[in-house]
Amino acid sequence: MTTRLLLVDDHAVVRQGLKMFLKAESDFEVVGEAANGLQAIEMVRQLKPDVVLMDLLMPTMGGVEAIGIIRREMPETEVIALTSVLEDSSVIGAIKAGAIGYLLKDTDGPELLRAIRAAADGQVQLSPKAAARLMREVRAPESPEKLTERETEVLRLIAQGLANKEIANTLSIGEKTVKTHVSNIFSKLGVVSRTQAALYAANIGLVTLSHD
Repeated sequence: MTTRLLLVDDHAVVRQGLKMFLKAESDFEVVGEAANGLQAIEMVRQLKPDVVLMDLLMPTMGGVEAIGIIRREMPETEVIALTSVLEDSSVIGAIKAGAIGYLLKDTDGPELLRAIRAAADGQVQLSPKAAARLMREVRAPESPEKLTERETEVLRLIAQGLANKEIANTLSIGEKTVKTHVSNIFSKLGVVSRTQAALYAANIGLVTLSHD
């Protein structure tokens, strides 16, 4: 199955480089490019890509604001934030806005491909260092609606980095049922991404986020 990608960066040369690199992968198709957050939102509405690679610092509208709107309007589309610096508060903003993950722009090729494939599968990938930092900053509501036992099981598996198909196999339920559980978890916890849900699970001690 082909993963449809939208590239968002205000530097044409960065988009061009990414496009050339991703072209070599038979399971990826770059369906569009945007130079700022506003263009990105329009293009996601039109093209409905599976994954957006989103630069954070751009003119007109930055990545963080765009991620928030995309995730609210089109939750089927996952967003990976691309940034030059890990210390940037906009990285935390991106995760709060609903990015499933983030990468530094100096990430090597295989790692970028792995991150895109994981995002397409809805897998949470956070390095322990990033997770520790984010747990301090990204807070789920103090007293969210209570999750059912099955929802808690699904949340634990999300936080362990499993994709919907793997969760379905583990719990011997349909993938559609998993999707319903995930959307119930999101609305009960007041979160908009699997990464936020995973951080909440770690905060309440349901899991230890330790995968690189």
